[in-house]
Amino acid sequence: QVQLIESGGGLVQAGGSLRLSCAASGRTFSDLAMGWFRQAPGKEREFVAHITRTGRNTYYLDSVKGRFTISRDNAKNTVYLQMNSLKPEDTAVYDCAAAYMNPTKYYDQATYAYWGQGTQVTVSS
Repeated sequence: QVQLIESGGGLVQAGGSLRLSCAASGRTFSDLAMGWFRQAPGKEREFVAHITRTGRNTYYLDSVKGRFTISRDNAKNTVYLQMNSLKPEDTAVYDCAAAYMNPTKYYDQATYAYWGQGTQVTVSS
């Protein structure tokens, strides 16, 4: 069993930055590929970013490329999502998720076995 606890959400003005953290426990962190997803009100959950077990490869939703950066610190069992140049359309509940191995369908939420509780990000215009 893997427990994931997110933190770092909040209210920020458009153009601002936030850094989300997701701390994992219950399994060797380097065994897990990690992802971030988000769900805005009235919309389906969507993929945001993914990082492989070693951190060598990362993948992003097109609309966040160049603004968001996913990273991980395997010594701290933590994955991060640095979000810069935030826009009102980035407003959502952000979830981190863990998958075994390095999944091919990293963008598919069904790939992930474990989920955190979510953290709210609100970007005001």
